[in-house]
Amino acid sequence: MLLQLSELKPDPQSVTPLYIQLANKLAEAAHGGLWRVEEPLPSERVLSEALGISRVTARKAIGILCERGLLLRKRGSGTYVAPKPDQPLTRMSNFSEELRQRGFAPGSKWLSRETGVAATEEILALALSPHTIVSRFRRLRTAGNMVVAIEDSSIPVQYIPDPQAVGNTLYGYLGARNFLPVRAVQHIRAINAAAEHALLVNIKAGEAMLYITRVGYLENGVPIELTRSFCRSDYYDFVTELHR
Repeated sequence: MLLQLSELKPDPQSVTPLYIQLANKLAEAAHGGLWRVEEPLPSERVLSEALGISRVTARKAIGILCERGLLLRKRGSGTYVAPKPDQPLTRMSNFSEELRQRGFAPGSKWLSRETGVAATEEILALALSPHTIVSRFRRLRTAGNMVVAIEDSSIPVQYIPDPQAVGNTLYGYLGARNFLPVRAVQHIRAINAAAEHALLVNIKAGEAMLYITRVGYLENGVPIELTRSFCRSDYYDFVTELHR
């Protein structure tokens, strides 16, 4: 490990400040797999001794990456690489399945579960008649202890008459009643975080987020789910494989 750490040593002759050099090198090493998500990074003391830099330099470099969301400080435990789930664009799966496959602990926190008259976007996406009642769900999605997305889902009330009856997993509830979507159409675009969303995912208002709209369909082609997700762009990668 010390040999690998030596490769992170900043160049004192460079015009770029040492802490910025170190932050960039730490980010490259983390993305390159030098540390796993569950494995703590070397402490500030270890970095300073191994690289011949001050602890202040090490602290500032780590602080920058924590602000970017690349690293995560856990009080009394250390600094870790923050989880960053890769989501293939061609496979129908849900948030929890993707995280488990990558070895992360998925979680969620309900913000609201209620019913209401379908809005225009819900009517169009789900092919509903005006004044149809839908069940609406808003929750925070987490990877480990980190909030990575805000998720708003709308489902016609005929499939979920009582939103409060849904437990930890929305898809688990639908699957138990044979209403699980088997196909989805998803649109992804970049947006600037509104103040409300920024506060919930612990970023600054105006920072980049990924806005994802998804319509899920039953096997008979009937649309059942409209989900709008606001994702931290520094925690989400979407991956697709192309063939000639």
